[in-house]
Amino acid sequence: MLRLTNKRRREASCKNAFTLENEMELVKDCRAGSDSARKRLYTLYSNRMLAVCYRYTGDMDAAHDVLHDGFIKIFTRFTFRGECSLATWITRVMVTQALDYLRKQKRFSQWVVYEEQLPDVPDFSESGSSGNGISEEQLLAFVAQLPDGCRTIFNLYVFEEKSHKEIADMLHIKEHSSTSQLHRAKCLLVKRINEYRKNEERK
Repeated sequence: MLRLTNKRRREASCKNAFTLENEMELVKDCRAGSDSARKRLYTLYSNRMLAVCYRYTGDMDAAHDVLHDGFIKIFTRFTFRGECSLATWITRVMVTQALDYLRKQKRFSQWVVYEEQLPDVPDFSESGSSGNGISEEQLLAFVAQLPDGCRTIFNLYVFEEKSHKEIADMLHIKEHSSTSQLHRAKCLLVKRINEYRKNEERK
């Protein structure tokens, strides 16, 4: 359900942002070195992309660094060809940049999660907990606080809608590592959500 809701939200956002013709015109101007076009592109997408970078890094300073390097890569080599929306393409660039950052920081050292290490907390679907009563901002903050491995898998699976096979190929891990990390992420999120609700009820 979360993946479907997220997809519809992105599609609606993309439809409201630009027509394909306007996107290609902006891209053309950016490729030509127009500072005003680059500034417009940055203004349009920087806040949204900063949130993407933060979801992956879990650190706002690092997210700003990734965002900066991502836009430099975009302006240096504009490979967008209109095969998807501009927002989708920029998101892919930022996700790749974030994953490169995490690799360079050697934050992918512990991927395998054994069954006995999994928290004894029901899955989203089993608990009926989908974040109801919690703001999107708070939920994304919980995602950012997840350990590196399961946070990365959760982001790729839920927000980028990658399959476990695709994730395994991208990160050079086994599919089982991806599924176990996703399960762990969901367990930890359910726990945080339940704790948050209890604290709110006490107020």
